[in-house]
Amino acid sequence: MLQAKAIHQYYGGSHILRDVSLRLEQGECLALLGRNGVGKTTLLKCLMGVVPIGSGSIELDRNPVTRMAPHQRAALGMAYVPQGRDIFSRLTVEENILMGLASKPAARARRIKQEIFDLFPVLETMLARRGGDLSGGQQQQLAIARALVAEPRYILFDEPTEGIQPSIIKDIGKVIRLLRERGDIGILLCEQYFDFARELADRFIVLSRGEVVSTGDKTQIDGDDVRRHLSA
Repeated sequence: MLQAKAIHQYYGGSHILRDVSLRLEQGECLALLGRNGVGKTTLLKCLMGVVPIGSGSIELDRNPVTRMAPHQRAALGMAYVPQGRDIFSRLTVEENILMGLASKPAARARRIKQEIFDLFPVLETMLARRGGDLSGGQQQQLAIARALVAEPRYILFDEPTEGIQPSIIKDIGKVIRLLRERGDIGILLCEQYFDFARELADRFIVLSRGEVVSTGDKTQIDGDDVRRHLSA
C-alpha cells in the first residue's frame, strides 16, 4: 500500500497542500480530481520525491519513504508519468523506454519485454525514431511505456489525457483499464476530466485549494458535486 498522511507543502509563502492524506492499494485505481492549480501535480511530485514535503509522512508497504530520493522510490516499485510527458527528445524511442530501467540493478537484462509492445504496438514500429519526432499522443504512450518497463507496483499518472487527440485518449484508457484488471499494480490517476476518470477509477479524491473536499467510491461519489469543483 502507498499511503500519505497529513501532507502539507509550501511554495514560498503559499500553502499549496493542506493536510492531504490518501492510500492506494495494489490492484485498484484511485482518481485524484481537481481544477488546474489546486495542487494535484504537487501532490504527485511529493509522493514520488521530486518535491520534498513540508510536513507529514509517506509510506510504501508500511515502510517510511518520506526522505527517500525519487530513484530510491522507483527501485522500491514506484513509477511516475509526469504531466507534459518529459520524454528525451534526442533519444530514440527504444532508448527512452530503456531509461525506465535506470533504477533497476545492473544485472537485469536491459531489454524491452513484448508486453510493452502489446500495449503500445505503434512504439514497436518506431524504435529507431527520435522521441522528439513523435506526435503528442505517441509521446504520451512512450512516457507510459517508459514507466511500465520497470514493472512497478504503483504508478502515478499526471493528467495523461492533456492535449491528446481523442483516439489516443481511448487507447490510453484501455491500457489503464488493463493494468487495473491485472490486479498487481496500484494506479493513481490525476485528472481534471471526471468522465474519463469515472470509467476507470474505483475510488475518488477531489482537491480544491490544496484540500481534500470530497472522497468516495463509485457508489458514493456525487458526480454533480465533483463537476462543480472541477468547473468552479
